[in-house]
Amino acid sequence: MSKYLLNKFLFTVDRDPALVERYRTEPRELVTWWEETTANSLLNCHSGEASTWLAFSEAERDALIAHDHVRLFEMGAHPFLTLTLFIAMFEQDNTEPLEFQKAYGAALAAFSLPYPDIAT
Repeated sequence: MSKYLLNKFLFTVDRDPALVERYRTEPRELVTWWEETTANSLLNCHSGEASTWLAFSEAERDALIAHDHVRLFEMGAHPFLTLTLFIAMFEQDNTEPLEFQKAYGAALAAFSLPYPDIAT
């Protein structure tokens, strides 16, 4: 399991509106494509350098595909990264102000200190 890779996925997808929409509508395809094309590239590096060993675990892949932010939090994904990405994906589906944010918080309300470690 790699908290770094989970957070890198959330960070990079959230910064591209086309990827956000693709993740919302085709999560399996986007996660597979991203893992094959971007997982091993160096973050913020445009020189063509890359790693060769990073890959999601099956549990990480399943949680990403299911948009399961609670499970991602349990695995160490940073809550601010999941919150901002999931707001971009799902806020349009809600009719009340802050409806998604309140549901997000309620879904994580069962957690108490100490929270899962989110350090990468």
